[in-house]
Amino acid sequence: MFSKRFTLTEAEALLPEVRRLLEELGQHKRKVDDLQQQGAAVNEKTGGNGHMHGNYETLEQQAEAAADAATAILRRINELGVQVKDIDTGLVDFPADYQGRTILLCWRLGEERIEWWHEAEAGFAGRQPLPEDLS
Repeated sequence: MFSKRFTLTEAEALLPEVRRLLEELGQHKRKVDDLQQQGAAVNEKTGGNGHMHGNYETLEQQAEAAADAATAILRRINELGVQVKDIDTGLVDFPADYQGRTILLCWRLGEERIEWWHEAEAGFAGRQPLPEDLS
């Protein structure tokens, strides 16, 4: 199910890289969203008459390039063994072993360190403070 398991120390050592990648990912996602909105506005102005304005194709190409860049970043994060749960908030999980079961160390952009975990099935709603004996 999970390609890698992290200790808390290993996961926290990756935070600077994961933080940087998530910030870049968020920038690309916002760019895609913005370009898609601009493209929709251009399409609306043409009235859907089948004659696309030249700017529409440029917007579409730029959105595709930004989406490709975002996909490459997601792939890199996944290769590290980290699971991206929400791009907008920068929410990620690091699979870990604890008391004979798999748990997820939960972190998101803006947090200084990993201080939360949840059961694999619980998701963010089941987020709890790290137990003292987890290392």
